[in-house]
Amino acid sequence: MEYNDLLSLARIALKADPSAPTAYSFGDEKYTLDQVNEALAAEFRKLAGTYSDYRENKNTIFRLIEQSIDEVLPARVEQQYAQFAEVRNVANGDKAVFRMRVTEAARKRAKTFVTRVGLAGRYEVFMLDGKSLTVETSAIGGAARIGFEEMLDGRIQFSELTSLVMEGMDEFIYREIAKALAAVVATLPRHNRAEVAGFDEDTMDELLAIADTYGKASIYCTFEFASKMLPQTNWVSDDMKNRLWADGWLGNYKGHNVIILPQSMVDETNQEKVIDPAQAYIMPVGQDNKPVKIVFEGPTAVRTVEDNDDWSTDFQTYKKFGIATFFTNFIFSYRNTDLVKASRIHNLPAEEAEGETGAEGATGETGAEGATGETGE
Repeated sequence: MEYNDLLSLARIALKADPSAPTAYSFGDEKYTLDQVNEALAAEFRKLAGTYSDYRENKNTIFRLIEQSIDEVLPARVEQQYAQFAEVRNVANGDKAVFRMRVTEAARKRAKTFVTRVGLAGRYEVFMLDGKSLTVETSAIGGAARIGFEEMLDGRIQFSELTSLVMEGMDEFIYREIAKALAAVVATLPRHNRAEVAGFDEDTMDELLAIADTYGKASIYCTFEFASKMLPQTNWVSDDMKNRLWADGWLGNYKGHNVIILPQSMVDETNQEKVIDPAQAYIMPVGQDNKPVKIVFEGPTAVRTVEDNDDWSTDFQTYKKFGIATFFTNFIFSYRNTDLVKASRIHNLPAEEAEGETGAEGATGETGAEGATGETGE
């Protein structure tokens, strides 16, 4: 198969939604996702079916992984977080400048500030000079180790490796978004924040009434928070009851859009959630004024470290990425203190909790180790 055809096949496999019963076009034919994955795995086996094949074709494999990540990762991030994040790609050495647009009602009294994420764990909050921001980038990386025997007998496919590294990068980016959103709440004016045990309809209505003076507001929260946004009285219609039973939440709140933030777990122990479910953000945001700004700079780079004593190979990826959040004094925060980040399982007796969560992750001969984080420049 020609290189461009192989790249097209990789794009289809990485972009596809496994839960969608879709037929994918390749050439003049249509294929299921399983058939696409099988064809991609077969092509990778031709490139790296033996160690000699791998040595001869590894630059082609690296190029394929790099281009796949560059084309798929930014599109995936934009698709997942399109409701509240703006994503840009820039060339190496270029800078992404975002300009903030506010409604005329907000223009006279809005004070704009941003939280810029430092990937070393530092979150810089500062007043914005004018209405523009340059988002700086830092390096993040993913790594996976494949044993020599795994490579020889084909137990690990390079298509799986690419997907593993990209999923790790995607997860890392979302954790940075979560940290940035959480860090900015403390900088909001006191009257922009409410902290209540449970969902209080009057408090939410008051915050929305103020936010709406700057432009129609939307509510950004997790599904867990949205499921608690119920009227205090029994005026809920039968249609709303059916919606609540079918979907778990009402879909909107008194004419305001409710944007569900995707949730994830910090690690495989399932003890802590990435996004704090207690937190909801209320903001008048339009297409040109999304609060989160994400930048990918330059191409992905892939290299290997092959001098391990056990002959295993470390595949390392390098990507430059930056994130900042625009916030102003017309952003509001509602915190439901009944909801917690930690799993409720921590309330179980110690021995029972251990039984539920105590599966330690281990990597044996058949599993590639994976890790993603900043590269420690």
